[in-house]
Amino acid sequence: MARAFASGQIAFGLVSIPVKLFSATEASERISFNMIHQECGSRIQQQLFCPKDERTIERSEVVKGYEFSKGQYVLFTEEELKALEEKATQQIDIVEFLPSSEIDPIYFQKANYIAPDRGGDRAYTLLAKALEQTGRWALAKYAARGKQYLVVIRPLGKGLVMQQLFYPNEIRSMEELDLGEAVVKDTELKMAVQLAEMGAAEEFHPENYRDEVRERIRGLIQKKIEGEEIMNAEAEEPRAQVIDLMDALRKSLGNAPKAKLQIKGESKRKPAKVAPRAAKVGSGVRS
Repeated sequence: MARAFASGQIAFGLVSIPVKLFSATEASERISFNMIHQECGSRIQQQLFCPKDERTIERSEVVKGYEFSKGQYVLFTEEELKALEEKATQQIDIVEFLPSSEIDPIYFQKANYIAPDRGGDRAYTLLAKALEQTGRWALAKYAARGKQYLVVIRPLGKGLVMQQLFYPNEIRSMEELDLGEAVVKDTELKMAVQLAEMGAAEEFHPENYRDEVRERIRGLIQKKIEGEEIMNAEAEEPRAQVIDLMDALRKSLGNAPKAKLQIKGESKRKPAKVAPRAAKVGSGVRS
């Protein structure tokens, strides 16, 4: 049974929906290695060392500080750190409704499921259906854990997802990159589009993919546990090379018939449904 990590209210206009928040993802088990003393096989311990006093100190002697100038710190008590935190409002305030196409996926961060809490079923369903029919997402503010989050509430199936967003200052600009000034010929573009269409699919099926690198590492670790020696099979590094683009495109089209590019079971898939768009949501939105 899924367990909610928080509860609160979605507020828009004069409507308040009691909801519960659930994590939508779970991290896969991380493969980690410990630091071991080679001579005796014991796991080593890390200690806190003060270079000025030249001695190991206890955790009870440690406080947190902010470096406001090189080598200069202002110290904070636990009570002062708590005072700095944003108060958790437990309220998700919708500020506007945007077309779903207006938010680039580069802003997407963590996703959480939203479920109705006691007494919120009808209003929850109403909001989900309104978002689905208008093709819009609700942009909202949510304060928790010492930070104010920018989030979107979007429909998924019969329910809602709260997608945490990065703030603009957390996104690096592509203007820092040298993207070149290449000119693409019409024939090259036509062949590239043809190649993309030959491998096209109408639906995303993540179940067809897995972390093959993680599986390989786990397999090698198991061999080591069983006493086998792990041999380093070096993969050949791909080398950067100047290619004849037209020739590469022709060969790609010739070696990739449509039947081979289709993902298994694709022929049975139905085209993705497009949500019908209705009129814009009214002005009763909390700002």
